[in-house]
Amino acid sequence: MSTLENDRFLRALLREPVDRTPIWMMRQAGRYLPEYRELRARAGSFMDLCTNPELACEVTLQPLRRYPMDAAILFSDILTIPDAMGLGLHFVEGEGPRFHKPVRTAADIEALSVVDAARDLKYVMDAVVTIRRELNGSVPLIGFSGSPWTLATYMVEGASSREFARVKTLAFNQPELMHQLLSVLADSVTDYLRCQIESGAQAVQIFDTWGGALSSEAYREFSLQYMQRIVANLPREHEGRRVPVILFTKNGGLWLESMAETGADCLGLDWTADIGSARARVGDRVALQGNMDPAFLRASPQRIREEVGSILASFGSGSGHIFNLGHGITPDIDPDHVTAFVDAVQELSPQYHQD
Repeated sequence: MSTLENDRFLRALLREPVDRTPIWMMRQAGRYLPEYRELRARAGSFMDLCTNPELACEVTLQPLRRYPMDAAILFSDILTIPDAMGLGLHFVEGEGPRFHKPVRTAADIEALSVVDAARDLKYVMDAVVTIRRELNGSVPLIGFSGSPWTLATYMVEGASSREFARVKTLAFNQPELMHQLLSVLADSVTDYLRCQIESGAQAVQIFDTWGGALSSEAYREFSLQYMQRIVANLPREHEGRRVPVILFTKNGGLWLESMAETGADCLGLDWTADIGSARARVGDRVALQGNMDPAFLRASPQRIREEVGSILASFGSGSGHIFNLGHGITPDIDPDHVTAFVDAVQELSPQYHQD
């Protein structure tokens, strides 16, 4: 077994006893940090950062120099898979990701093939190897991917969307075509996460950012079943340890019981879910991750501390809670408010882990 100085995060994912609630933060490596913005300016573009393993490693490590987080998360983007499929990913300032070649027709979908992650996304695996070396056993490294449904939304819409008109029309009018696309994506995500694990990722998270845009029936058909398929086909042990899997569906609080049956070890919660109620619903089947509203980081340090205390109290005593935000930190946040957030979790959580 590879030794870890701090395996609190991995133990909490498996609901094993810990001395305090572990914490990390979605998008902890990113635009709220001045050192990130400086490196991004020097790199030239966001994709130049992502595709350079040394720079991706530096960005991954930046928040750990400021804050005693219990995990690092690979710096990358959820759209690396469709980019590797040749869709021409690029980023428009102020508008987010765009594809030069969106997927709209049966011919477009027929032309797609499963990504060979070791070959087509080698820069990600090189980053994982580099980060693991530089972490040197201090904290675990989280790998990740977008969910098949979330990747499909960007691929079909060609960009971010509010209405999801094109992708929902495809799903509802031509479900067999949608399933063909989702199947290719599920196999690609499985290979991508498998390669990340074999390269050194010690836990993985599937980001289902847009699953919550679906109805209950459509969620089960077009999102959940494909995440379940991925979980079932991932290696769950590496380097003598279990490799936990986290599922995070934004606005997915309606479906926690179904998500808990996928075989995942942990469910991520956004801030619309009450973590105490969620714990009562899923019992001891899975750990829970979350779930402070990122907007609370704009509040005063005292107010941040109060909200942390409220969430900890709602979850209650015992292991199986990883403290996080309910979605990613936004670029406008004062880094000192993150200090208040992390300090509050560290100071207030040990009382819930006494036995």
